[in-house]
Amino acid sequence: MSSYKVLDVNDDLPIRTKGAVHSGKVRSVYWLTDEDSARLIEEKGYDVPKGTELAIMVISDRISAFDCIWQGENGLKGVPGKGIALNSVASHWFKLFDAAGLAGNHIVDIPHPYVWIVRKASTVRVEAIARQYITGSMWRDYSKGVRNFCGIDLPEGLTANQKLAEVLITPSTKGIIRGVAEVPEQDDVNITRQNILNNLDAFNFKSAADVDKYEQLLTQGFNVIAAELAKLDQIFVDTKFEFGYVEDTSGVEKLIYIDEVGTPDSSRIWDGAAYRDGKIIENSKEGFRQLLINNVPDSDVLLNKDRMPEREALAQGYKLPESVMHDVSNTYVGIASKIVGHALTIPADPRAEVIAILDEQYGLID
Repeated sequence: MSSYKVLDVNDDLPIRTKGAVHSGKVRSVYWLTDEDSARLIEEKGYDVPKGTELAIMVISDRISAFDCIWQGENGLKGVPGKGIALNSVASHWFKLFDAAGLAGNHIVDIPHPYVWIVRKASTVRVEAIARQYITGSMWRDYSKGVRNFCGIDLPEGLTANQKLAEVLITPSTKGIIRGVAEVPEQDDVNITRQNILNNLDAFNFKSAADVDKYEQLLTQGFNVIAAELAKLDQIFVDTKFEFGYVEDTSGVEKLIYIDEVGTPDSSRIWDGAAYRDGKIIENSKEGFRQLLINNVPDSDVLLNKDRMPEREALAQGYKLPESVMHDVSNTYVGIASKIVGHALTIPADPRAEVIAILDEQYGLID
């Protein structure tokens, strides 16, 4: 067995909740009872309106790629330190966004490196994607002759991994948008700015001005992160942000950042020195994706959406060498430590620590 205890199961903690735990690929969300939300807002002095719904968001060390969860040998069901790395990086960027006066975010408290207390937001149904370089799926399509991406025309003559003239916004759907003729009814399909403007309600935007606002917050946030990473000789290649609406304490509705920002899971980050040398070294999940493509028996299973049942079966049975899981851990923890400016401490038993803190300091354990 590995010497680390990873937090691979994060949806069965004994936290007092209302309703079922919502479990995503990496994070689980526990909506607190109205009584506990009200009590914590009062006790902790959170800067949110009375009556705001709060949730405990617990990140795991699971690693997903190609819409599947992957595991290592010897019972290692996650990447040591990955959850802490993601949470530390995202909350670091959120603080810088606050300092730059961009927009708030959904985090109201950080009880433990694996845990955020977040406020309920009305989610905009757009995956806000920004790109500064042509790579990945965009390059694959471009090399096949595609020139229009999400309504934006790219010039002829671009080369793989080239820096683009400006940050491109190439949104996709968050969840399945139903009943809109111009948008296919499937998750994660590319859309244009015009699609959004034509269907503000379907995408949960309150106004056309808020479409301008999300693009502005996306570009400004991208530039803040890119400038900070450049100081570390790291290149911010592309990323995904998410947005939602909340009310502030005076009752005014505003657009904020939600989910995570600028992490190695939601972004591509390249090593600057290697890039200048004509090589790509990934300091993000993309390295893990490439590793899977190069190691599974048939990479088409990973890349072909029509082979999803085979892919799921592969992910359940396939065990990565433990050394690979530790290499991925070194990538995540390494880049996160650089970004936050100090070495991250990986707890020996994250689950026990989380339960103890939520019990002793927050009174949320039954």
